[in-house]
Amino acid sequence: MTGKVPVLLARVPDASSWVKTASPAWRAAAAEARGYQNRSEIIRDLARAGLQQSAEDAAVSGECVAALVYVYDHSARDLSRRLVQNFHGHHDLSLATLHVHLDDDHCMEVTALKGSSSDVKHLADHVIAERGVRYGRVVMIPTAPEKKDRKRGHGHGHSH
Repeated sequence: MTGKVPVLLARVPDASSWVKTASPAWRAAAAEARGYQNRSEIIRDLARAGLQQSAEDAAVSGECVAALVYVYDHSARDLSRRLVQNFHGHHDLSLATLHVHLDDDHCMEVTALKGSSSDVKHLADHVIAERGVRYGRVVMIPTAPEKKDRKRGHGHGHSH
């Protein structure tokens, strides 16, 4: 590979103050679980995870399949209606949704999506950004362009 290597710059405003304000119990649990020696190591790993996620998000182009996972407060005003509108507005992307009741206030949904990576990311970003969505993550997997049906020797009618 020749030429310039692209550089990704990220600024994490006041990350150290965020880690300082995290509960001592959380910091102790993180330190024990991952073997962190100090706050700087926690910040370093948070920054690496963010940079890795950004690079992965930027790398997917073309067609993809994806899993959109989000947890939301089902009592948040009009949230259920807004989520339904988002998915109905992108019905061509949504394959199936699993709905799980976590407790009296929270539900988790896992939605399988298929389409252009830009359309999938657009829908996922809108769902995750809805007020009342507490956590959201999309995992996008690139797929090869659709191929014409090939004759297979196993004799049933679905396409591959």
